Amino acid sequence: MKLKKEEIKHIADLARLELTDDELKKYGSQLSDVLNYIDQLKEVDTTGVEPTAQITGLENALRQDEKGDWDKRETEEALRQASALEDGQIKVKRVLDNN
Repeated sequence: MKLKKEEIKHIADLARLELTDDELKKYGSQLSDVLNYIDQLKEVDTTGVEPTAQITGLENALRQDEKGDWDKRETEEALRQASALEDGQIKVKRVLDNN
């Protein structure tokens, strides 16, 4: 699939890349090659092939969260390292907007 220069420029703009004409030509050619390869893969008969995300058999090793109590010394040490405290709690900056 041969991409037009305008299409390559549009893709570069979407990725917020400022490319020279030489770079547009070079990367456009590479992107066209990738798309051609994808077209080849589309032609492969995958009937009966089960979709997989990975083939190694690895699984996530998850465990239940366990609540543990800290002794007084550990708590004091953690609070001493905090940049700001409020009512005995570590104060952090807001991460969500109220919009």
